[in-house]
Amino acid sequence: MEQLLAREGLTNVLSSTEPLRTLDLFNSFEPDLVVLDLHMPEFDGFAVLEQLNRRIPANDYLPIMVLTADATRDTRLRALALGARDFISKPLDALETMLRIWNLLETRALYKSLRKLVPPENIELL
Repeated sequence: MEQLLAREGLTNVLSSTEPLRTLDLFNSFEPDLVVLDLHMPEFDGFAVLEQLNRRIPANDYLPIMVLTADATRDTRLRALALGARDFISKPLDALETMLRIWNLLETRALYKSLRKLVPPENIELL
């Protein structure tokens, strides 16, 4: 994944295969996107997803993309219900993965721009 991101010019990337380290990195780094594999040692990815979402302020939008070899309907629905904004199955298709990543990063950038113009308490969904 890091090589794929680097080929696309995304070089400000932090990664970890350890769930607790992932949570520590999240606390010390302000990411614009989290890509989370559901199969991790010690915790399952769902537990990490829940922990990440608890750390994202309610008035913020931080996309989390889940990737996994387990593409069952139940897994997809559970990940999305727990706050994942996108879901992609392994084996990864490089072009599809990057298109999804660029879309999520664009949405994040638009959200950050909007937040500068309109205070969060004035943003209302119709």
